[in-house]
Amino acid sequence: MLSGIPACTFGIVIFVAEGAVRNNIQQHPHSIETDMNKPFRALATASVFLALAPCSLYAQTPDTLAKVKASGTVSMGVREASGVLSYHAGDGKYLGYHVEICQHIIADMAKVVGRAVDVKYVPVSSQNRMSLVQNGTVDLECGSTTNSAARQQDVAFALTTYVEEVRLAVHANSAIGSVKNLGGKTVATTRGSTSVQTLRKQARANGVEFEEVFGNDHADSFKLLESGRADAFLMDGQILASSIANAKNPAEFRIVGEALSVEPIAIMFRKNDAALKKLADDTIRALQQSGELEKIYDKWFMHPVAPHNTRLGLPANEATKAAWAHLNDKPMEDYTKK
Repeated sequence: MLSGIPACTFGIVIFVAEGAVRNNIQQHPHSIETDMNKPFRALATASVFLALAPCSLYAQTPDTLAKVKASGTVSMGVREASGVLSYHAGDGKYLGYHVEICQHIIADMAKVVGRAVDVKYVPVSSQNRMSLVQNGTVDLECGSTTNSAARQQDVAFALTTYVEEVRLAVHANSAIGSVKNLGGKTVATTRGSTSVQTLRKQARANGVEFEEVFGNDHADSFKLLESGRADAFLMDGQILASSIANAKNPAEFRIVGEALSVEPIAIMFRKNDAALKKLADDTIRALQQSGELEKIYDKWFMHPVAPHNTRLGLPANEATKAAWAHLNDKPMEDYTKK
């Protein structure tokens, strides 16, 4: 960097300046010896190198641990209302199953970098979470993100810590019992979630046509159901259960139908960050081997949680137990293979 200008920009400036001089020579061929062109040809070659090679430095392999060691801060992506996986409890405080797992990862990170690490909480949504991870705003996304093959092209995931089943929530007196009953109905889901694709696929398979409405976040989507603007809300089962548990009148809602898809949910971070991937996986593996991972699950899914002392009462499903027993980072597509 020179006077605040990145090296790659400076190289491009040199190249442009050299071009201007060459043009002057061509316009006045007799004013300068022909041999004078040789240094400028050499300069052109060097300028191209300066213009291109240093720019590649800005596409380096990400190194979150080095970033944290230098700054003493890590950015944790959190959700406003993603069930008990990640949620805002008021006063800038974020809690949940994945938030707590990320806190364990950060504790181990502090040991590796050899200094105390402050946590900066960055609220994310289904729409912007991946871009915020990719551009470095968020170091660890600790919410409710599905690990899919498509997403693995752009980001990376830690070992799966929760396996979700996508279902429908409806009013208690609704005749809707499955996707087959959605013909002519209005269905809410959250913009940017994998549930949108699940919904359309299931509808096509059953020859059902319905209207879609989207909430900007899960709380917004549930309000569409609660207010009557939607007949059903399609989303991850634990998010539905949490939304109902925190509703003004929980008895007015129920979860119905078969699981429409099975999706591995995992902590997300930048792609090709091998050191962070190893650290996160090692932390999760240690939590599983000590039995602590199951205890953390029970704390958030089986017992009353802040701020309203609500209880979800959702025991770990068989798919989640299998993911714990055989830790892996396989995408959701692997869960649908026969």
